Amino acid sequence: MNLTGHNLALLTSLSVLLEERNVTRAAAKLNLTQSALSAQLSRLRDLFGDPLLMPAQSGKGMVLTARAEHLRQPLRQALQVLGTVVGDLPCFDPAKSDRTFVIGANDNAAAIVAPRLVQLVQAASPGGIRVSIRAIDQVLLGDQLESGEIDVALVSHSRIGNLSHELLLQEEFKMAQRADHPRGSAPPTLEEYLGLEHVVVSGAVNSFHGFIDDVLAQKGRARRVAVSVPYYSIVPLLLQNSDCVSVLPSRFLSRYERSLAALALPLEVRDFSLFSAWHPRFDKDLAHLWLREQLKLCVLS
Repeated sequence: MNLTGHNLALLTSLSVLLEERNVTRAAAKLNLTQSALSAQLSRLRDLFGDPLLMPAQSGKGMVLTARAEHLRQPLRQALQVLGTVVGDLPCFDPAKSDRTFVIGANDNAAAIVAPRLVQLVQAASPGGIRVSIRAIDQVLLGDQLESGEIDVALVSHSRIGNLSHELLLQEEFKMAQRADHPRGSAPPTLEEYLGLEHVVVSGAVNSFHGFIDDVLAQKGRARRVAVSVPYYSIVPLLLQNSDCVSVLPSRFLSRYERSLAALALPLEVRDFSLFSAWHPRFDKDLAHLWLREQLKLCVLS
């Protein structure tokens, strides 16, 4: 038998008929009219090439043919299994889970999220759920999210593409310099800013170009980038020990408020935005939903 949706409905009716052995009672149980169920029984007889149920000699009810008797128990069990598969809602209980969640993030995003995330996970799943934070490879990220190798990536808007995503935070960029910088503590003019030595964070090899350079290029201006580094965490060390400056997110700079000054930029730039991003096939995955909710909680404080 070809198990189309129509035939599966017929098998459900057959199972009830084989248990009740009475068209009237079976029709009531299936919420069908007797004529509709009789039509289904006729169709089932054609499909199986067997009468399946025959009138009892006593005139009360029906009796099963040998073929129907052979089908009764396996059919009931098969429909019970199918009902479990399609009817039971999946659930995710962090308290009972030993899952490892993998988050892709650069060091700044990890520093924003990881401390609070670990607290939330340990409170919800003591000794259970584990968290792995790994660096993002832009070339591989799409495939890693699709396969589930990485559950969620923390990225900027420019790296979202066709991924499902949610904004976690948005904040200003500031110019950072060491607290005792010889230029003083006033926000720079554009001309002064362009005359300074700059540090950029870039994942590209030998790249001395950042988004600020795109903004300046639109104005026909340029700056000198003296140092390019792959990690945010290196920048404060460089600034504390040189006269270089850098453009960094305000929340990142708040961790270094004793040693670095955060000043307004002399030009308008977009805000720093951090998104959680994941493959659309996990949109309704309950474990993913739980993780994404924890990530949102991480940036509230």
